[in-house]
Amino acid sequence: MARISGVDLPKEKRVGVALTYIYGIGHPLAAKILETAKVSPDVRVKNLAEDEILRIREVIEREHKVEGDLRRDVSMSIKRLMDIGCHRGLRHRRGLPVRGQRTRTNARTRKGRKQSVGGKKKEGG
Repeated sequence: MARISGVDLPKEKRVGVALTYIYGIGHPLAAKILETAKVSPDVRVKNLAEDEILRIREVIEREHKVEGDLRRDVSMSIKRLMDIGCHRGLRHRRGLPVRGQRTRTNARTRKGRKQSVGGKKKEGG
């Protein structure tokens, strides 16, 4: 079983796809890593030789930030925005969309479940 950056890669998938299970690696970066490591993207993970796994692991450790380090960097960047009190930081703090999307309708992923507001009764009458 291939274990790279603390992630077990699925055995039956091709290496090009299996690398995308690592946080911070998508299809284009996976292709670039395999090209640098001189490994065919079409070979299945279970058919990888030990030296090929080692070369892939080496390229990832040397040239790319993935998994824990990347998650820490992203969360530190968000925390910095919140600490300095900029607009993006305030949106993160309030749990609202950060990139200018509308919130009158939609935005349910960020805002959570809809909270109903009861109708007010009129005074007198």
